[in-house]
Amino acid sequence: MNRADYIFSLFTGASQRDNFQRLDTLFPVAVMSASPAPFHFPEAASITLPSTFAHEGTLRSVEAFLAETETMALLVLRDGAVVHEHYAPWGGRDVRWVSMSVAKSFVSLALGVAVDEGLVASIEQPVTDYLPALAGSAYDGVRIKDILQMSSGARWNEDYSDPSSDINRFAHIAAYGGSFNAFAATLERQREPGTCNLYNSTDTQVLGMLLVAATGRSLADYVEEKIWHPLGMEAAGYWLVDSEGMEMAYAGLNATARDYAKIGELYRNRGRWHGRQIVSEGWIEASITPDAAHLMPGASDLSDSLFGYGYQWWVMGGDEGDYAAIGVYNQFVYVSPRRRTVVVKLSASSGYGTTNDETSYREYETIDLLRAIASST
Repeated sequence: MNRADYIFSLFTGASQRDNFQRLDTLFPVAVMSASPAPFHFPEAASITLPSTFAHEGTLRSVEAFLAETETMALLVLRDGAVVHEHYAPWGGRDVRWVSMSVAKSFVSLALGVAVDEGLVASIEQPVTDYLPALAGSAYDGVRIKDILQMSSGARWNEDYSDPSSDINRFAHIAAYGGSFNAFAATLERQREPGTCNLYNSTDTQVLGMLLVAATGRSLADYVEEKIWHPLGMEAAGYWLVDSEGMEMAYAGLNATARDYAKIGELYRNRGRWHGRQIVSEGWIEASITPDAAHLMPGASDLSDSLFGYGYQWWVMGGDEGDYAAIGVYNQFVYVSPRRRTVVVKLSASSGYGTTNDETSYREYETIDLLRAIASST
């Protein structure tokens, strides 16, 4: 299989169990080395997973759902210790699994560090202060904050089941080569920025471009120093890159389940990691707090999701205070501060995206599952 074969097998119902753990053999990658001081989560008494969970008034089987969504890894931390860990026979603890859009939350974290360091003066600035090449595009004069909140106003269609959608046009670059950055400059404005939450993977790519411009370093290099090594990542991480060496910021990270869990645990602890403040507590709070009408959880004409949105983090409704990094094919890093719990679910749900709705996405259903796991004893 070559990379074009892989890209065009996505959202068709084809099995991705093997592909998602070997993308470094199909794509050029930038490598982030394992931490010289790896952190290993302690282990605590195991919890018993619930046998069922409720979704839309119906009890569903946990075991069946995990199987149907082809769960490669399910890792549960409570108070920072492993209380449940399971891998499919076709996966494993050492497997580097593609993040899909969980990568977006890592990019947000990196931007928070850059803001803390003064490399980005303010997210109230127009992104074109740093990226003049985007002048005349949808991003011309748009606040960095609006891009962080998926509210850039760019015209966009992220329908995975539509071969002619914008996200699938974007995917052609990964399949055949080209520039992710050049693609961003082709987008046109549809709405006033900061008025509508429309999920757009190019928004995150622009944030990756911003980080490169502000730091003078590659995304992988900056993340390695500021996040990967400080969090004690146990394994090397890979970013898929384009023909020019630019990282696929919006979806191209590859890491192990235990290393993905560390970003969840960092956020649960308000940016503090074993005595060191990796990113400011204020950035964490803003990242998980919808602060405008179009970002709030619940059905709204101002958003294309029932979840709320922060700085590249999804915020659940209700009074649980939970939030998650979410990627297609059912990748999740779920955080429940109230339950002192982080859950990582890495999956190869082959039906994902074969329809443009929850019947194949199953993301709201997954959150109900993860809430049930967080409440288990």
